[in-house]
Amino acid sequence: MLRLLARRLALGVLTVILVSVIIFAGVEVLPGDACTAYLERDAEGPILEACQERLGLDRPAYIRYFEWIGAAVSGDLGMSVGGNQSVAELVGDRLANSLILAAAAIVTGVPLAIFLGAVTGLWRDRPIDLVVSTTAIFAMTVPEFVTATVLILIFSVWLGLLPGIVLTPPDAPVAEFFPEILLPVIVLAMVMTAHILRMVRSSVISVMSGEYVQMAVLKGVPYWQIVFRHAIPNALLPAINVVALTIAWLLGGVVVIEVVFNYPGLGRMMVDSIADQDLPTVQAIALIVATVYVGVNLAADILTMFANPRLRTQLMR
Repeated sequence: MLRLLARRLALGVLTVILVSVIIFAGVEVLPGDACTAYLERDAEGPILEACQERLGLDRPAYIRYFEWIGAAVSGDLGMSVGGNQSVAELVGDRLANSLILAAAAIVTGVPLAIFLGAVTGLWRDRPIDLVVSTTAIFAMTVPEFVTATVLILIFSVWLGLLPGIVLTPPDAPVAEFFPEILLPVIVLAMVMTAHILRMVRSSVISVMSGEYVQMAVLKGVPYWQIVFRHAIPNALLPAINVVALTIAWLLGGVVVIEVVFNYPGLGRMMVDSIADQDLPTVQAIALIVATVYVGVNLAADILTMFANPRLRTQLMR
């Protein structure tokens, strides 16, 4: 068990290192460099040399990689091209805002998905299952920006109940984002709920058709005791990784939602940095997103191992 944990941790660290190499190499193979892209017509002479010296672009690539990744481990993500400002300072508020949005969607979507997945699995092929499953498939297949646009049209334009875009500045307190984040949270929670409940539903159906459940029924064990003490806990084990993947997507793949709602999060900052040709900032955001993605999936693997009764028993011995 401990060896397996160590192996998963080592694999997670190796994955982050490989991703960092890919990110750095991807920026390096672009034509020119960050200073050339930012300065455009002024990219020559002393101005270009001063920019390259400030960002360390006058040194070999392998040296710059080790300096970059070493500084990133200590929290130094480099300097922005345009503003002569620390990338960590620029990213701080945006990362916090993305985490707020993701946390709100997780708290809303995950419990709802587990509940609906269990209900539809227990009442398979009944009206509630057909309605919920059809709605989930619809939510999974319709692109997020379409769902977001429809909700803005209904709740903001037609009914005037909720703001259609976020106008609060990035460094504002959390309370000031309410109720502007309600529509983004609803869109993200819909997508989360759809994916997770389908997995929970399949797991519940599989567990309830298992031999030990049928044996418990024949022995006269109360139905709801079978459901809550045996079926649902076992059905949630396969869903842990799906929840982790969905959460990782929330933290790194909400660019479209943040752009549609003008939400000042990390995804919106990524788009703005690409438009401004601020490659150090793009590079830093990509590394943060990749690290979070790997970390969440690693945590899910570890949680799955501890939730597995056989592995947990081995660890206790």
